[in-house]
Amino acid sequence: MKIKSGFMLREVAGSYVVVAVGDRSHEFNGMVNLNESGAFLWKALERGSDGDALVRALLENYDVSEEQAVADVDKFITIVSENGFVEE
Repeated sequence: MKIKSGFMLREVAGSYVVVAVGDRSHEFNGMVNLNESGAFLWKALERGSDGDALVRALLENYDVSEEQAVADVDKFITIVSENGFVEE
């Protein structure tokens, strides 16, 4: 799974936002706010990580249970998939 080209993550005044650029801006008008862990997962998806790799990354970098990491990754993947940000 990987973030589609045309979506950019930026840090603005300590907040993380995703915006569409180029032709993608015709399909998606607006911006998405992400918290720190959301930005962390987004960056991992930019590198083409799968769900298992995202869970492992959360466990290695955040103080979170495996159950919570799995739930958070599932929710994040659902949101980015439903909004058309990823290619499978």
